Amino acid sequence: MGVLQEFKEFAVKGNVVDMAVGIIIGAAFGKIVSSFVGDVIMPPIGVMLGGVDFSSLSITLKEAVDKTPAVVLAYGKFLQTIVDFTIVAFAVFMGIKAINAMKRQEEAQAAPAEPPAPSAEAELLAEIRDLLKSGK
Repeated sequence: MGVLQEFKEFAVKGNVVDMAVGIIIGAAFGKIVSSFVGDVIMPPIGVMLGGVDFSSLSITLKEAVDKTPAVVLAYGKFLQTIVDFTIVAFAVFMGIKAINAMKRQEEAQAAPAEPPAPSAEAELLAEIRDLLKSGK
């Protein structure tokens, strides 16, 4: 029963639940990013490159024989994945950069420009301290 109890404590901890929620949200966000790259970003890039579709590029290593399928080195799909990754990485970088800029701007507005003036009570205490030091 000890192992089951330990597992229960581990599985119910907030960190594990938070991580699970993050993974689920990340997977859903991954679909959004994939659609953005594939359906919004890549078509204009394809037009700029003259309609080149990397995913169809391949080398046939062995032709199909009867029911045996052909052996194909689909390097175009790999190139397309690299392009997709580069675009996604750049988009995430720009998003994080924008968020950091907003945080810095928010912190600059929230931080006081100069320290507040001491209260009347603090000034009086400082005068008393100074008089005690001088011996008067």
